[in-house]
Amino acid sequence: MDTHYIFLDVDGTLVTYENELPVSAVKAIKQAQKNGHKVYTVTGRSKAEMYEEILSIGFDGYIGGNGSYIESDDKVVSERTLTYDDCRKVVDWLNEKELEFYLESNDGLYGSKHFAEKAEKTIQIYAPRKGNTDSDMITVKDAFPDMIFSDELYRDKINKISFLLNNHDDYLEAREMFSEFKVGTWGGAGETALFGDVALSNIDKSTAISLLMKHINETGSKTIAFGDAKVDIPMLDHCQIGVAMGNGGPEIREMADYITDDVTEDGLYNAFKHFGLI
Repeated sequence: MDTHYIFLDVDGTLVTYENELPVSAVKAIKQAQKNGHKVYTVTGRSKAEMYEEILSIGFDGYIGGNGSYIESDDKVVSERTLTYDDCRKVVDWLNEKELEFYLESNDGLYGSKHFAEKAEKTIQIYAPRKGNTDSDMITVKDAFPDMIFSDELYRDKINKISFLLNNHDDYLEAREMFSEFKVGTWGGAGETALFGDVALSNIDKSTAISLLMKHINETGSKTIAFGDAKVDIPMLDHCQIGVAMGNGGPEIREMADYITDDVTEDGLYNAFKHFGLI
């Protein structure tokens, strides 16, 4: 059996939008690895959000920050992050605009002074899009249990900075203000914009996969990617086979080579079986 290199988005693909990890997904990954395949996570999450339940599966590598950080066999392959000066520039603008935010790094999530208070309503809108049925009770601490609230918000090695959007104009202003960076939006299932984010430009999940495959000298090997959102489209397009989850948005399902079942309906397991990985 030829070795396949398998790249998995996390939210909405490996785990549900309420952070539930299907037993069938773990079974599929472990069986695929036993069959000689390599499995990597490719996610917007910084390592601080890769909780033990996920890491304990035992992946062959990890791509985080939507491509800014790459590990293979527990060794750092690449780390491209916002500098201290980049961070200060963005933080100063957000403070001037009175937009609450948090910094995402592999060391932790660092929230602005009033983020817990100001973000609560936004989180309660976001929560049902991640499948949480008690959305009217959820707090920022529930959503981000390990977030650190600190006055030290000028930092280096930041993967990205996410901030609350009061309206769409905030995103448009940020995109104009930080034209040298990649400015995006996110908001859970359906991808409605609730947050904006700022990260380095010219980095995405596909560029990270290219770097990883070059590092391990497997550029000609078979690759297959799984995702559910627009941010996953570059890696599905880049890999030889692109699989969209059934719960994915219309754009990724339209461009995918194959559409599997929802993450809650054993989508990963069924696709792994369909492609002969298990």
